[in-house]
Amino acid sequence: MIRFGATTLLALFLFAAPSGYAHAIDTTSAAVEAVAAENGDAAHESENGKAGLAAYENVMPPTPLVIPFVLLLLMIATGPIFYHHFWETHYPKIAVALGAITAGYYLLFLNDPHNLTSLLHSVEEYVSFIALLGSLFVAAGGIMIKINRRGTPLVNAALLGIGAVIANFIGTTGASMLLIRPFIKINKGRVKPFHIVFFIFIVSNVGGGLTPIGDPPLFLGFLRGVPFFWTLTNLWYVWLPTILVLLAVFYLFDKNDLKKSEPAEPIEETGGIEFKGLRNIAFLGIILVSVFLDPKVMDWVPSLKPMPFGIREIIMLIVMYAAFVGSDKEAMKANEFNWEPMKEVGFLFIGIFLTMTPALQIIGEIARQNSDKLNDTVLYWGTGILSGFLDNAPTYLNFLSAAMGSVNLDITIVEDVRAFVDLGVYLSAISVAAVFFGAATYIGNGPNFMVKSISEGAGVRMPSFFGYIVKYAIPILIPIYLVVWFVFYR
Repeated sequence: MIRFGATTLLALFLFAAPSGYAHAIDTTSAAVEAVAAENGDAAHESENGKAGLAAYENVMPPTPLVIPFVLLLLMIATGPIFYHHFWETHYPKIAVALGAITAGYYLLFLNDPHNLTSLLHSVEEYVSFIALLGSLFVAAGGIMIKINRRGTPLVNAALLGIGAVIANFIGTTGASMLLIRPFIKINKGRVKPFHIVFFIFIVSNVGGGLTPIGDPPLFLGFLRGVPFFWTLTNLWYVWLPTILVLLAVFYLFDKNDLKKSEPAEPIEETGGIEFKGLRNIAFLGIILVSVFLDPKVMDWVPSLKPMPFGIREIIMLIVMYAAFVGSDKEAMKANEFNWEPMKEVGFLFIGIFLTMTPALQIIGEIARQNSDKLNDTVLYWGTGILSGFLDNAPTYLNFLSAAMGSVNLDITIVEDVRAFVDLGVYLSAISVAAVFFGAATYIGNGPNFMVKSISEGAGVRMPSFFGYIVKYAIPILIPIYLVVWFVFYR
């Protein structure tokens, strides 16, 4: 039953997609077939190939091992509603304990090289994730922006649009931490949950779809060999109309709300913008430079293997400490800076990264076994829906690996990744889906939980995990994403 549940989402697209979609773009199909033949498609049918697949299947984790992940998701969804005090008090212990169950099983019962490597990758990705989010959280938290304008629908939409652009230069985390507090303050007295939800949609997710710095999935693709400017040149025409539509929908929501709301608290409207703590721009600059300090990108950067971190993570953690000590205290006080959002993300995501390891392995294996059925439709919806529930960065890598496997290319080889990019198929659908659908749940992308936590600290009553999905993600995002699929990937 668990196996069925874990495979249903992907199988739905692999087997039930209309046959017309399987070869919707003739040039894509022809290109895939040509490259597959060039790279030795017959190898898949050889006895050696079958033996290798059998060996791979033998080391797959048992499907009941996804129970801790499912349980953690259910508790994240239900805890704040049905047992709030217990959850707020004990969520760190619960997340760590469930993660430890999964990690312990891997170490004690699945201690073969393949599974240990999968577990180590999860640990490495978590360390990189926390180092990047933590350093951006502190560096941006020390920059105070005061906008001396009332939050009208037009001003709010403009701020969200600016945030979407900025996200491509300092990441969705940096942009979110920089702008969420000013966004709340200019709307003081009439902030509604939809204000924060659209902020998550636009600034914390979709906005970062143009550069590898913008969103973690694209950064992982860059580290694997996708050229830095590929996202900008190949995704801008998907990104721009999606951002404009989201801004237009938000404007209508906000305009309608303004008519019904009580007058907002008065503010001094000079029209200007004040800044404090601009010294922290230097910290942000160091963080952005450090993201490139990886042996896969620059050969001269030393590897610290087998440690689950590298020079990049060390620099980011040093910057996090330096920014906390050296930031303008008045700016941090004005931003009401505290560690609670980072604490919540840190504990919950260590549980998520560890417990989702077997789920990702199982899903990746299903995709590999059905690589002949992959197409833009399958990859767009498969990557997208699972990105919302399994964190978009590792989901991106799993579907990229499956897509490359369909043409006999290896994601661990930089030259193969570049050959796949030159092929011009599938990568756009995977990239767009991973970034866009990260907005579908609170756990789809790291900044989502941080924005939620900061907003709740400011007194905004945010929707529950299920409430966010049912009230906002499904009725607002899914119709827009359906249009994106129909226009670009059908």
